Amino acid sequence: MRRNLPRRWACLVLGGALLMPYMMVGVLIAAQSQGQYANLLLPIQIGVFVAVLPVVAVTGLFLPIRALEVNAAQGLLGAHVEIPPRQAGRTWQERRRTAAWFTLHLAIGGLVSGSTLAIVPFTLATLALPFAGRATPVIGVVVEPGWSAVLWSLGGVALLGALVATVAGAGELLARLAPVLLGPTPAERLAAAEEHARTLAERNRLARELHDSVGHALSVVTLQAAAAGRVLDRAPETARKALAAIEQSARTALEDLDHVLGVLREDDRAGDTTEVSGGGRGRAPQATLADLDELVAASGAQVRQEVGDLSAVPAVVSREAYRIIQEALTNAIKHGHGPVRLAAAVQDDDLRLEVTNPGRLSGGGPGGRGVTGMRERVRLLRGDLDAGPTEAGWSVTVRLPLRSSP
Repeated sequence: MRRNLPRRWACLVLGGALLMPYMMVGVLIAAQSQGQYANLLLPIQIGVFVAVLPVVAVTGLFLPIRALEVNAAQGLLGAHVEIPPRQAGRTWQERRRTAAWFTLHLAIGGLVSGSTLAIVPFTLATLALPFAGRATPVIGVVVEPGWSAVLWSLGGVALLGALVATVAGAGELLARLAPVLLGPTPAERLAAAEEHARTLAERNRLARELHDSVGHALSVVTLQAAAAGRVLDRAPETARKALAAIEQSARTALEDLDHVLGVLREDDRAGDTTEVSGGGRGRAPQATLADLDELVAASGAQVRQEVGDLSAVPAVVSREAYRIIQEALTNAIKHGHGPVRLAAAVQDDDLRLEVTNPGRLSGGGPGGRGVTGMRERVRLLRGDLDAGPTEAGWSVTVRLPLRSSP
């Protein structure tokens, strides 16, 4: 507390300084109403002080002083005030809290400032009395040299000590009230929690995006590179096709990575597709079911497509369905043998997807985050997913509603 005392004293004096314009206007109005000349250098007037406090409270409702008071509470009082989240507009609950703090700060600051201006010079004057060597008038009382002067000096020191104790208590009180009155309101905390939840959801979505796109690309690259190495000498044309698939998969993964990095940039504004350093885009458009042909071509696998008219599929469903098919193809290429069957069609207001991979599975089937990521996407869209081994191999069947249920 001793370490914080000078700064807390300065905070209270700041409150007194902020109160001075209100007091000066109050003195002017009081003098005019009584037909007298206003003396702005008079000591504090209790009546004017009490009268201006409601005015301080009203102005605190409308003045943008919260940030100033938070900085003062943190820097001078040493209070731990949680920074309120930015809001589009001020709520009345926040206005009332700020006005209460503003009024309390100025009221206590005004009293402490006035007491400081009066008591400190008074104490210095009383300390000089024993050395005056003559009778000295003090606040209307003539103080004689000797023990009387010593008693007055002790009284001045005691009064100064009382002022220091009052300042310490007032500073501690304001430091305890600052987090309550200047911190986030319940509505602001709720808004911050909702924003945090949205951020976590977005991060989870990005994690799924990276897993599906980059994981798919690495699987294709690994398998196609191995295939190209085996047939390079005896079938150069097949090797070239495998290398082309590797190039396409790597390019697609790079575009998806550019998209994710663009989303993560704090200064990236929505809808910005400007060029950034390195030749990449700020935010690449997300792939949809319209890009299935490119996905199949980049995979390099033998895929038999049975795709119907998907033009009526909403954009959000189309994007998530693309990722689900991408992950299913990755599992089929990585763990299965033989041609892959891909079916996608709209039936009874539902999008139905099916990816099957005949033949025995290698490595015990898919594991890790692949199937879990597909289930998360399907659950968010309130659909159904059935993924697992069958007599013919591995099958992924998905139903995604195109419209929200009532």
